[in-house]
Amino acid sequence: MTQSRRPVARSEHREVGAGCDRQGGLLDLDEARRWADELRADGKRLVVTNGVFDLLHAGHTGYLAAARALGDALLVGLNSDASTRQLKGASRPLIGQEDRAAVLLALRSVDAVVIFEEPTAGILLVALHPPLYVKGGDYAVGAGGGGTPLPEEPVVRGYGGEIRLIPYLPGRSSSALIARIRR
Repeated sequence: MTQSRRPVARSEHREVGAGCDRQGGLLDLDEARRWADELRADGKRLVVTNGVFDLLHAGHTGYLAAARALGDALLVGLNSDASTRQLKGASRPLIGQEDRAAVLLALRSVDAVVIFEEPTAGILLVALHPPLYVKGGDYAVGAGGGGTPLPEEPVVRGYGGEIRLIPYLPGRSSSALIARIRR
């Protein structure tokens, strides 16, 4: 996990965690664990999702708003630049991890961001045990079904968490957008 942090500005007027007096922001794993424990102690439901979020678009913002509506606070696990290259190839990300984190934190729906180095969010989920893990509908949960198998499913099932897939908005993809720009 990335331990170094560059401060990312957040609005001081923004209510974080649906009434929680706890601040999120750009957190390392230990800070995220403490924040998740505080939310849990306050009876708040933490929702976690993750991804690359390179070239943020309407599909992302709609997805993040829908995820946030399912709980009291939304933490986004953000693939580091190195893990993004592992997943997407040497030409990605187009936007560095610190800037991607800043853009995510500017959204009303996002309360906190943790940058992680691994290709999947498994370590983040083991550390936080969020009651709800959310991914896009382009993934598949359980045996069968269409879509890419969700690699984090065994971790979430292992600690008794819930997985929810949010419908994927067709035609909204960073990879497709990048390909169109390059043409």
